[in-house]
Amino acid sequence: MTTVKVRRAAPSAPVIARRSLAGLVPAVLWGGAAAVLALWWADTASVVGTAGRLTGAGRIAGLLCGYACAVLVGLMARVPPLERRIGSDRVARWHAMAGRYTICLLVAHVALILAGYAAQDRDSLRHETINVVLNYPDMLKATAGTVILLAVGVTSVRAARRRTSHEFWYYVHLLTYAAVFLAFFHQVTLGEEFNGKPVATAFWYALYLGVASLVLWFRVLVPVRLNRRHRLRVDSVHEEARGVYSVVVRGRHLDELGARPGEFFRWRFLCDGMGWASTPYSLSAPPRPDLLRITVKAIGDHSAAVALLRPGTRVWAEGPYGSLTADRATSHRSLLIAAGSGVTPLRALFETLPGEVALLYRAHCAEDLALGGELEEIARRRGARVLYALNGPGGERPHLTADWLRTTFPGLPGHDVYVCGPHGFARDVYEALRAAGVPDRRIHHESFEL
Repeated sequence: MTTVKVRRAAPSAPVIARRSLAGLVPAVLWGGAAAVLALWWADTASVVGTAGRLTGAGRIAGLLCGYACAVLVGLMARVPPLERRIGSDRVARWHAMAGRYTICLLVAHVALILAGYAAQDRDSLRHETINVVLNYPDMLKATAGTVILLAVGVTSVRAARRRTSHEFWYYVHLLTYAAVFLAFFHQVTLGEEFNGKPVATAFWYALYLGVASLVLWFRVLVPVRLNRRHRLRVDSVHEEARGVYSVVVRGRHLDELGARPGEFFRWRFLCDGMGWASTPYSLSAPPRPDLLRITVKAIGDHSAAVALLRPGTRVWAEGPYGSLTADRATSHRSLLIAAGSGVTPLRALFETLPGEVALLYRAHCAEDLALGGELEEIARRRGARVLYALNGPGGERPHLTADWLRTTFPGLPGHDVYVCGPHGFARDVYEALRAAGVPDRRIHHESFEL
């Protein structure tokens, strides 16, 4: 076995920066929430009676909901320091958590404010609701925004997502921008914290305009520049395994992208039925100055249509994203653990990671092993190990327990372990690795939803 020894007395600078950023972002977000609560505190002299308590609670929920909306959109902006240093899957989890908070705060704000106004006016809740929606400034727009946000929240529930296509979820999710835009105006028009208070109003506008600038820059202008510069087109399509296809994309000056093995792009193939949805697919081979390759498993309408792509089809890409890269390593020994389509980024890492490398590939059966020939060839070339965890003859699943991992990979706690696969698989392997003694700092994982 060929061994390349790399001695590191301490974590690398990128690892330290990533940990610092991962801790800094939540602190900043909670600090912003505290600042928002300070707006209410500074504007409220006293809270008197049931109506006052209900209205006060509704104002607090509304302010926090407005702040959460800005955070929600900011986490959708695909800011490179977050996407590449912290990891897209962690940012996605933060976004999902912010979405749940936003919906809960929205429902609380609407219910409490209307109940407080009804108590204050000594009117029925139904009549007060009609009066607020139809007669208060900017409330029709806010109502439309509320309905849209609730629809986005419902379609984002895990049970609903499993029953809808990625394309449908993607289109509905984009309506978040419209919902936040529609709801913004009633905040500054009706919010007592902003009426006649130029500093507070300027702060609120700066918050929303700053987030809007991030979205405009990183989700619109940067991708436009990338695609005008690199002129991506489909070069060829190859079947790798049952329902699995590799797409080779050709372009100009691709080395300028700074793409690294383990990262992914969000792809649009500009042909009938595929140009409207942006879908993340990982690079399945180290990038070249003129070629990129992705490998896609048909699990939805968009991914199934990849097999029908024709050479010359124009491609729109955004990225690169992801943090499953070689600079996270702290040891000269690495173990890569993949399941299903999670093998694609790890295949690129398997070829390029320095030091001793082993790969464990989980699949249902031998027919589902994608890129198996390439993995074997890489293993022979660099003296590495490839192991397969397949279902038994009766369909029984292999158990990747802590004891099995320790026995199969001696010295496991001293390895850097890269894990990629469906969320449930990644979670179970993560727990098994921790039980096997692998420290958190050496477990590098990204998960995806089926």
